[in-house]
Amino acid sequence: MVFVGGPRQVGKTTLARHILGKSAAGLLNWDVPAQRDLILRQTFPKSRLWVFDEIHKYRKWRNYLKGVFDARAPGRQILVPGSARLDYYRFGGDSLQGRYQYLRLHPLSVAELGLTSAKDFASLLTLGGFPEPFLGGSEREARRWSNEYRNRLVREDLASLEQVQDVGSMELLITRLPELVGSPLSVNSLCEQIQISHKTVSKWLAILERLYAIFVVLPFGSPKVKAVRKARKHYHFDWSLVPEPAARFENLVASHLLKWTHFREDAEGYGTELRYFRDIEGREVDFVIAQNGRPALLVECKSSDRVISPSLRYLKERFREADAWQISATGQRDYVSREGIRVAPALELLSTLI
Repeated sequence: MVFVGGPRQVGKTTLARHILGKSAAGLLNWDVPAQRDLILRQTFPKSRLWVFDEIHKYRKWRNYLKGVFDARAPGRQILVPGSARLDYYRFGGDSLQGRYQYLRLHPLSVAELGLTSAKDFASLLTLGGFPEPFLGGSEREARRWSNEYRNRLVREDLASLEQVQDVGSMELLITRLPELVGSPLSVNSLCEQIQISHKTVSKWLAILERLYAIFVVLPFGSPKVKAVRKARKHYHFDWSLVPEPAARFENLVASHLLKWTHFREDAEGYGTELRYFRDIEGREVDFVIAQNGRPALLVECKSSDRVISPSLRYLKERFREADAWQISATGQRDYVSREGIRVAPALELLSTLI
């Protein structure tokens, strides 16, 4: 089986329909009552491929799929899309280990769209990478879509998968988080603002990760640098939510780098991680792509053409083998410094990813 996880409305069902073809005869969606009944009665279409969409909302889904998989006819294929981390929601039952491959679907990216102009990049930055608002091309409609997206995330996915009683406070947390992108995330500060406990805030942040609303980037630590070890940063899959332009640009870059690292892990089997660097002296580099514990790529984000970040120079000097980029949202300069740091518009780097 192939499991496809990712944010809601990122295109998982559309992808499944494309694979099935025009008839989409093998599609069974747990959210559709009539199709849910077919799933529970195990009345399946004659299609060679069965797609069990959103079945992770069924508490016994793992045992159910294990039985379907083990009893399938030779050559039968099974695809399972879900708007949550399917490797987490296990709800008891026997393990599916060895019976599936897990892939993650991300919002649209520069490379996937083939963007080459600053104007198109600005649209992606403003509208976000989810297909509906981006392809719609309207900033007003994109804002409305984002608001509705957050409401449905809380009212539907949260209600069906998690036990959160204080939904109002959870909504306050979701509204507050976009304003904090780019800085180390202080759980204590959130506790004071929302008036809930540290344990509850930490639990809710973990829930939002599991539902693909946010992702967390941990600091990169090495014996070569006196790095902080605990301060985390967070970003949103829908970067259009982030109000401050520089933080939104940083969020977009983080999303592109995460998509690349997940592809390297899911499709190619490499142990690649997205981190950031910050040391006890206050030096900080926005992103570090680490492979087997060693930095492979260093990325610093700037809103426009500026002098090279001293922190990026510092880290590059200590990890000379790592590629280093300083990219800008609106700058036009493109050159390589004497230390080997590439200074360029963001499109130059992002178009080389996936």
